[in-house]
Amino acid sequence: MNQNMTLQHRENYSKLYMTSLSIIGWIIIIASLFRLEEPRDFLVFFLLIGFLAVCEYYPMPVYKGFTSIVFPFVYVLYILFGLSNTIIVFAGVVLVVNIVQRRPFRTICFNPAQYIISLIIAEKTVAFMELSFLQQSTILSHITEYFLLLTLFYFFNNVFVDLVLLIRPQPYRFSIWKQKTLTELSSGLVALVYGSLLFLLGSQNRGDIDVFSYFFFFSPLVGLSLLSSVIVRLKNEKKRLDALFSITSELNRMLPAKEWLATLKDSINDFIKVEASILWIKEDGIWKKRMEDGPITKNFTLTQAELHSYEHIKNPLIFNDRRKTAEKAGDCFSSDIKAIVYTPLVIENETVGMFVVGRSRVRSFEENDIRSIATLANQLAAVIKTRMLFTEKEKRILLEERNRIARDIHDGVAQTMAGAVMKLETAQRKYRKHPEEAMNLVNDSVNKLRSCLKEVRESIYALRPYPTERVGLIPAITRKIESIKGEFPEDIQFEIRGEEIQLSSMVEKVLFDTCSESLQNCIKHATATRIDILLSFQTEHILLKVKDNGKGFSLFQAMIKAQNQPHFGILQMNDASDKINASLQIDSKEGSGTEITLTVPKMGLEGGFIDDQAHVSG
Repeated sequence: MNQNMTLQHRENYSKLYMTSLSIIGWIIIIASLFRLEEPRDFLVFFLLIGFLAVCEYYPMPVYKGFTSIVFPFVYVLYILFGLSNTIIVFAGVVLVVNIVQRRPFRTICFNPAQYIISLIIAEKTVAFMELSFLQQSTILSHITEYFLLLTLFYFFNNVFVDLVLLIRPQPYRFSIWKQKTLTELSSGLVALVYGSLLFLLGSQNRGDIDVFSYFFFFSPLVGLSLLSSVIVRLKNEKKRLDALFSITSELNRMLPAKEWLATLKDSINDFIKVEASILWIKEDGIWKKRMEDGPITKNFTLTQAELHSYEHIKNPLIFNDRRKTAEKAGDCFSSDIKAIVYTPLVIENETVGMFVVGRSRVRSFEENDIRSIATLANQLAAVIKTRMLFTEKEKRILLEERNRIARDIHDGVAQTMAGAVMKLETAQRKYRKHPEEAMNLVNDSVNKLRSCLKEVRESIYALRPYPTERVGLIPAITRKIESIKGEFPEDIQFEIRGEEIQLSSMVEKVLFDTCSESLQNCIKHATATRIDILLSFQTEHILLKVKDNGKGFSLFQAMIKAQNQPHFGILQMNDASDKINASLQIDSKEGSGTEITLTVPKMGLEGGFIDDQAHVSG
């Protein structure tokens, strides 16, 4: 509680400081209105205003930050048209740019005021110094005066901003101060170089200095500021598109995993540039928090009733100032977060999730930001829909498997046991009069019961987790090889290439079954002395190759035999590979050994339930 009160006090002190400085600055600006002078050259006057506005609106990227290099224009305005005109122009340009950029009202008032106060203090300080060499009309004296004004302006301007950042409750780290200071020093250096060039070129006898002279002199600075700012914005847009591609790729790659959102936080923040985010998803009618990032309020949760109210939201909701709304989800964020956007995840006109993001600056979400957040929400909604289909399919497969087991028990084990019980009852009645017939019936029943016991054991074994599900694909193959080596003398070599990736359970099962069946065939039929197994995780597919030096066989004869013998042979391996969109190739000749190759394409789930880009258009 005391900490919250301290933070609130610091927030109030920050507001008081900014308000006081704004009042002083705007008093100076209003007073300057009564001392305006008519410009001697309107073309130069408006040209400088235009250049000043462009450089203020398009800040130049300097040392990992952005800064507006406007002091050369301010100084020329001051020299040509006086301090009052310069104050009005400078304050007006900064005010309009801040309004266009949708800055908070307090910032809109503070920025022009602190610029003007810094300029006034710098100008009065230089005038108060009354340095003798400044009174001389030489290039060195002009450059020195310009340097002093520039240094004092940047110094006081940064002091005013630093005080705001130090007073406010948000931490003002040394790394932030260092970056800001170096950015401003770089900006001041550019302004100093350009101002020095102004005096050096102006000292040369080149005739009258008209509007064209100023245009050609300042055009490179304005062009550089405009071009560099546009290039940086395009690069940022490219980064956002790369982040979106990364998000979609990660979602497709991690779709089978349960914690599919765990590694997406960084990509999401790179894409939409927010300081805090929370994602709720409705699963089986219950709303659950699936992701949170940034300054989150501890021990604060929303009730199910409050979360269910979001089901009626179908379009994004923007709250530019959280303090002016009673929306409950905003309380999940700390007090640093001021602007909040609610974006529903809508599937077939049903809201199945809510993505809430926040920024520390009020009115900081623009139309492009809303579109980006909505794009991400649509992508997340599509993933949730896909996962819902997965869940439904798993439930359907489970139900079908239960029905199959029930049919097998009813048609197989149950019928056999019923027949055995009936024969035992008959044997019981015939035991005294016809003991031999009774014994035959008992023996027949015992055989049938043994057969039933075998079927039950096979069913129990089939219900157990598959080897690949228990330990994974590579350990399962390794254990299979070790068990075979313990019984047979063949030399079996197992090689793994590439970096192992996560595969669906179906793909792992087919790979393992294909490898196991190939090994069994090599041992039983090929009379091989060496078997080489290769499992390669390649760029576009997964490759399994089993090669032996056995006697080989005729593939045509083997296909005919496989049709008459229902076991996991060639036809079964081929059917299993078709289910995961893989290709099975068997190369064998009598006396030349056998090579079995299974190629599984990488398709997100490797043959699971989604297709890759090559299949979308079809």
